[in-house]
Amino acid sequence: MTRTTPPRPVDIEAVFPALAGHRRTSTRLHPRRGTPKAEDSSVAGPFLWPAGEPWPVCTAVHPKGTGHLLADVRRERRILEEARGREYTEDERRTLDAIAPGRHAPGLQDEDPIPMLAVAQLYARDVPDLAGPEGCDLLQVFWCPFEVHGPDRTIDVVLTWRRAQDVVGETLAGQPEPLVVGRAECVPNTCVLHPEQVVEHEYLGLLGEDLQEEIADWEERLLDEDEDEDEDGDGDDAYDSSPAPSYATEEEYEAAMAAARAQEEYEVDYMGDLSIAPGWKAGGFASWHLTDPAPVDCTSCGTPMSPLLTVDKGECDGGSESWLPVEDRASAADPAVKDPVGVYLGRGLMRVHTCPADPSHPHRLSFQ
Repeated sequence: MTRTTPPRPVDIEAVFPALAGHRRTSTRLHPRRGTPKAEDSSVAGPFLWPAGEPWPVCTAVHPKGTGHLLADVRRERRILEEARGREYTEDERRTLDAIAPGRHAPGLQDEDPIPMLAVAQLYARDVPDLAGPEGCDLLQVFWCPFEVHGPDRTIDVVLTWRRAQDVVGETLAGQPEPLVVGRAECVPNTCVLHPEQVVEHEYLGLLGEDLQEEIADWEERLLDEDEDEDEDGDGDDAYDSSPAPSYATEEEYEAAMAAARAQEEYEVDYMGDLSIAPGWKAGGFASWHLTDPAPVDCTSCGTPMSPLLTVDKGECDGGSESWLPVEDRASAADPAVKDPVGVYLGRGLMRVHTCPADPSHPHRLSFQ
């Protein structure tokens, strides 16, 4: 199914023509759980991988046998999905109670290589904002499912670029996988993608000071107008003495909250609605909503690096609901829509940056 981002609530370039110089496209990937094929763009595979080509492995020395069994992570997610809206069966409850982190592979040494997880496969035909080495039309992304790498103790990401037409003959039938993962939130669910190109505008803190002040003044005027309208209202906000409703499930509560928010007067915000799209995407701008903007320069040539891939904790959050696709509005509270991939890295968002001067230079990561 196609995913369609609603038109932005304001044509911000009409209000601030200078923002035309701070626009860029990105491709929202809109992952949704499904069963892709090797010829498809996807999250978590299967990948178009030659049978005779070695699969990427992690050779860094770190604990590899202690954590969560990968099979347990998937088993737990399957039970939670199947039991949504009902009580657990006795078998399900016993299974969930037995799932726990531990030293599940005592024979696995810290220096032993382990297969990296397949994370994302992107074909250039689906993702116009995919910028790679000349002639390459397929990006395959892997990571080690242990956040222990480097001085910042983060995840380790491997990028493989190739020409899809060069993959001839027998392809790999089953993807190698690690037995144990560091955290369940490092394991992506298998998803099909629904790529959609959108326009973004640069992060507010990276615009010129004059333009930042103009946008802040404009947002303040919008708030003043909303307050004036509220003061002229008919008293609908009077105290309601009726008892608070109760909800049988979390899904009922989320649906009720979403309906309540839909009835509220919507307040347009540059950062939430008019700047940077949330969710998994390729290209576009980087958001620095948790920290001050930080330079991400190429370690080989010093060129400022662009976001290649953004891995987000969900499709939309409370401050970016206007970006929720039209097709998902009726099911906004569904976990398969809110958080289809099930990944949470760092503080919720990770970006892979590549060098625009030479995409073969080493990539860098940033977290928010």
